[in-house]
Parts: sequence; C-alpha cells; structure tokens
Amino acid sequence: MVERSDNFGSAGLAPADTSDAVGRADAWFAREILPLEASLMQFLQHNWRHKAEIADLRQEVYTRVYESALQRIPEKPKHFLFATARNLLIDRARQARVIPIDAASDLETLDPASDTPGPDQIVMARDELRRLQAALEKLSPRCREAVVLARIQGLSRREIAQRMGVTEGTAAQYLADGICALVEHLQRGGKAKP
Repeated sequence: MVERSDNFGSAGLAPADTSDAVGRADAWFAREILPLEASLMQFLQHNWRHKAEIADLRQEVYTRVYESALQRIPEKPKHFLFATARNLLIDRARQARVIPIDAASDLETLDPASDTPGPDQIVMARDELRRLQAALEKLSPRCREAVVLARIQGLSRREIAQRMGVTEGTAAQYLADGICALVEHLQRGGKAKP
C-alpha cells in the first residue's frame, strides 16, 4: 500500500486532527484509489518506456495522492490520480533531460479523464461534416428532405410521411434511396460517378 510518514508538522495539522485526517485519508484511499490500480498500471506501462520503473512510479503516485489527501480529499479521485500520474511522468522526463519525441507528444495529448476531442479530431470531424453536407446537396430535394427529417431531426417514418404529404411507403422509399445515394457518394470520396 502507501507508506505514511507520521511527520504532520509541515501539514499544519494538530495532533488531534492528525488521527482524523489519517483515518479519512486511509478510508478514502482504500475506497477510491486502490480499485483503480489496474487502470493506473496500464496507464504507466503505456506511457513509460522503462518497464522496470513501473512499480516505483506507481508507489510514487500513491504517495503523492495520499499525502495530498491528508490535506484535503480530492473531489474527483480518478481524475486526480491520473493527473498526478501524468505530472509524475512529466517530472521524471524533465529530470532525465532527454525526452523522446514520442513520449513528449503522448504526454501532452494524453488526459484519460477528459472526453474533450483533440484538434486533429475536430479537424477530421469538420472535414467529414463538409463531405456529408456536399453529399446531401447532391440528393434530389425529396430524398434530401426525407434523410434530414429522419437522421437529423429524428422523426419516424409516419411523421416524415405527414410532413412531406406522402404515404409511409413513399417516405420510406425516399429515405432508402437517399441513404443509398449518400453512402455511394461518400464511398467514392465525393467524386462524380464514372
């Protein structure tokens, strides 16, 4: 587990507060942090090239997290654990003063607790959206209307038929034709038929 120092003078805790803080930190650590060990080990193994140092890194992360919890229990344990691990890896890489380019790029872009897409993903999504918009514009007006009502507005076939003033079968046919034409256009990469 985590080695704990009994020197709380630097933490500003009075002796009576010390046992309460230690008890809370112990319970929190066992409940919130230890179950994340497998994920932490996977993160460290993926992001550190010296495999022999992984166990020591894990212990250092645990020590930093625990010592911080003695001061104040973090609200988001998983995020705090992985941010601590990431910062430790950055510190170690800086100490080595030789940072492989792949390690630097991985550490800067890696944030396991974040769901925010990176710049490259945003650019790819915008490009895909432009291609889809161009493909939609190539459809006949009725097929385009059926596809937009179904796939973008989320309407049922019955609702599409009512909006378009056609039967459900006709609305289904417009939708099927539109989707097939979209798929065909996107598979060709937006190029005209040969």
